[in-house]
Amino acid sequence: MSADASPDRRARLVRPLLIAFLVVSAVDLAGVLADASPVHLVAKPLLMPLLAGYAAARRGPRPLVAALLLGWGGDVFLLSDTDTAFLVGMGCFAAGHVCYLWLFGRARSSLPLGLAYAVVLAVFLVLLRGGLPAELRIPVTGYSLLLAAMAYRSSTRGRYAGLGGALFLLSDALIATGVADWPQLPAPGFWVMLTYVLAQFLLTVGALAPGARWAAVTSGAYGERSISI
Repeated sequence: MSADASPDRRARLVRPLLIAFLVVSAVDLAGVLADASPVHLVAKPLLMPLLAGYAAARRGPRPLVAALLLGWGGDVFLLSDTDTAFLVGMGCFAAGHVCYLWLFGRARSSLPLGLAYAVVLAVFLVLLRGGLPAELRIPVTGYSLLLAAMAYRSSTRGRYAGLGGALFLLSDALIATGVADWPQLPAPGFWVMLTYVLAQFLLTVGALAPGARWAAVTSGAYGERSISI
C-alpha cells in the first residue's frame, strides 16, 4: 500500500461529510420549526461531529476540530432543561471559544470593531442582568466576555469567520434572552439553531480557507494543506 493511501481515503470523506452535515442541519431546523422534539433530539447531537469530521478530513487545524467537538458537548447538555446541564453546556462552549481564540492567534484586529463589540456587550449585560437568576449572573457574564472576545478575534480569519463569530454571539444572546424571560420572536428555537449552525459552519469555512494564516503556524502538523471541496 502506498504512503498516499490514507490521505486519499480522508479526501474521499470531505464531500460526503459536508453533505451529511447540511442534510442533518436542514432536518434539525425543520424539526425545530415544526416543534417535533424527537427529530431535534436525534439530529442536534449529530451536527458538530459531522462538521468536525469534515474539518478533520480537510486537514483543518486541531483547535478548530476541538472547538467543534466541544460544541457537540454543549449541544448535548443544553438538550436538558436543568440549571446544572445549562452550566455544564455553557462550560463546554466556553472551552470551545478558548480553542477558537488559540486558532485565531495574535493577528491584529480592528479597533473600531472591538469597541463596537464592547459597547454592545456592556449594554446587553446591563439590560439582561435583572432578568437572570442570581446564580447565573456571574457565569453568564464571564461566558459573555469570552464569547465577545472570540467573536471580535474571529474577524482575523476573514469575512466568513468574522460573520460566524457575530452569529455565534447573536445565537447565544437569543438563548440568554429566553432564560431572562424577555419577549421572544416567533419560533425562538428555530432562530437560535439557525444562527448557531451558520456560525459554526462559517467559522469552519473561514479557518479552512486557502491561504489562512493557521497554515503557516501548523505547517507539518497534518502533512498537506487543505483540500478544496
